[in-house]
Amino acid sequence: MKYIFVTGGVVSSLGKGLAAAAVGTLLERRGLKVLMQKFDPYLNVDPGTMSPFQHGEVYVLDDGAETDLDLGHYERFTSGKLSQLNNLTSGQVYENVIKRERKGDYLGATVQVIPHVTDEIKKRIHDVTAVTDADIIITEIGGTTGDIEGLPFLEALRQFKDEVGHENVAFMHATLIPYIKAAEELKTKPTQQSVAKLREIGIAPDVIICRSEFPIDNELRSKISMFCNIRPEAVVPFLDIKGTIYEAPLKLHDSQLDEIICERLGLETGEPDLIEWRNMVDRIVNPTHTVKIAVVGKYIELMDAYKSIYESLTHAGAANDANVDIVRVDSSDITKKGPEEILKDVSAILIPGGFGDRGIEGKITAARYARENNIPYFGICLGMQIATIEFARNVCGLDGAHSTEFDPDTPHPVICLLEDQKEVENMGATMRLGTWEAMLAEGSRSEELYGSGKVNERHRHRYEFNQSYKADFEAKGLKLVGTSPDGTLGEIVEIPDHSFYIAVQFHPEFQSKPTAAHPLFKGFVAAALENRKG
Repeated sequence: MKYIFVTGGVVSSLGKGLAAAAVGTLLERRGLKVLMQKFDPYLNVDPGTMSPFQHGEVYVLDDGAETDLDLGHYERFTSGKLSQLNNLTSGQVYENVIKRERKGDYLGATVQVIPHVTDEIKKRIHDVTAVTDADIIITEIGGTTGDIEGLPFLEALRQFKDEVGHENVAFMHATLIPYIKAAEELKTKPTQQSVAKLREIGIAPDVIICRSEFPIDNELRSKISMFCNIRPEAVVPFLDIKGTIYEAPLKLHDSQLDEIICERLGLETGEPDLIEWRNMVDRIVNPTHTVKIAVVGKYIELMDAYKSIYESLTHAGAANDANVDIVRVDSSDITKKGPEEILKDVSAILIPGGFGDRGIEGKITAARYARENNIPYFGICLGMQIATIEFARNVCGLDGAHSTEFDPDTPHPVICLLEDQKEVENMGATMRLGTWEAMLAEGSRSEELYGSGKVNERHRHRYEFNQSYKADFEAKGLKLVGTSPDGTLGEIVEIPDHSFYIAVQFHPEFQSKPTAAHPLFKGFVAAALENRKG
C-alpha cells in the first residue's frame, strides 16, 4: 500500500481538499485504484451538529456517516465509495481513547497523547488499509500546520511513515504565496515558515503546492526549493481557477504533479487517460446555452452550505450543454419583497434541505409561485416537505397545515416526526441517515428519469410525509410516486400535469458526479431550459 498525506500551511481555505481530490483523479486515470479520507482536528465527534455557517454542508455517506464536505469532493472526483472509516475527527479519537481507558484496555497506564492518541490515529489508517484493495490511500489533514489541535495528527503521521517505510509515503503540503501590492511581488517567506514548522515535527514535504493569484516563475520556484530543501520541479504552482474546479486535475497534470508522485512512490503507470475529463470540462466552460435557476435557502450567504447542490447543477448543466446561472435567494427576502420581484427572471426554482423555522414561510411562498406559474420546481428534503405544506394549505384547503417540527400544535400535521425519533434526546447521528431503497410508481416522471422502478438514495432527516393525508393530496393532483419498499415512508411527490414538479425526501446531490449527472438534476435542468425566459 502507498500513502499520500496532504497538509496545509499559512491559512485555511487553500483548497487542500480540491488538490487532494484532483490528485486522486489523476492517479485513477493512470489506472490505479484510489481511496481517500479526511482527518479533522476539531473536537466535534462529527460535523452533524455543526451549523452550516460554521462548517458548510454536512456530507452524508452510504453508511449514514455525517462527514466533512471535502468527502463530497473525493466522491465526485474519484470512483471510490467512502464510509465512516474515511472521516476521523479529534472528537472521535478522544472518545475512543476514553472508552478504552474506562474499559481498562490500557492496563492502568497513564493515558497520554503519545502513544495513546497517536496510536488511535494510526489505527484508523490501518483500519482503512485492511478493508480496501486500493493501490493508494490519500489522506487530507484539516487545519493548518502549527495549530495546536493538529499536532497529534502530524506526530502520528511522522510515526506512521517510519513504521511503513519512507518509500511508501509521500507528503504534499499546500501553502499560500501572497502578493504584496505595495511591493508588487510575491512573497515566499510564509511558505518557508510553514515548511519549517513541519520539519520541526519531523516531516519533510515531497511536494509543495503553491496557491497564488499570480503566475509563479522559475526563479520563485528555485527560491522555495532552496529554502525548503525540495527539488524545483516539486514546487508546483496551483493558480486560482477562473472556469470550473474540475479544471484542477488538468492544471496539476500540466505541472507534472502526478508524474512526480508516481516517481516518488515507485508507481509504474502509463499517462493518465483524461479525454472524458477534458470533454466534461469543455462542456462546462464552453456551453451552448445558459439558464437561470434560483436556489431558495436560508444559508445563502455561505457558498459551502449548499456545495453539493451547486455542483450537481453544474453537472446537470454540462449534461444539457448549458451553463446554469445560479441565483442564490434568501428565503426571508421573498417574505419581505414578494416572489414576483425576486423570482421573475428565473427559469426554475430549487429548494434544498435545512433545519429550523427561519425563512420557512418564504420557501412556502416560492413553492406556491412555482406551482401556480408552471415553473419547474425541484424540492430536496425540506424542499419536499415545503411542497407538501404549500399544497395542503393552498390546494387542499387545510388551513394551518404545517410540519410538527415548526408548529407542534398544527391542526394538520402533514409532515410529522418519525415514530422512532420521538424519544431521541441526543442530536448527533440520530436521524434517518444513509442509503435507503425506494420504489417508484410505474409511469411516474421520476421512474422515467431514473430509468428504473427501484433506486437507492441517501437521507438525512427526522420528519416524514404523513400518509394519513395521502388521499387528500392525490385527489387534488399531488401524487406520492416514491415510497420505502414497505410503503410506509414517503420518498417522492410529483404533480404530473406540471412542467416539472418533483420533490424528494432524500438528497440526490450526494450521488451526482461531473461525468455522470444525477438523473433528477439532469431532468430538472432540461425542464428549466424548456422554460427559459427570453
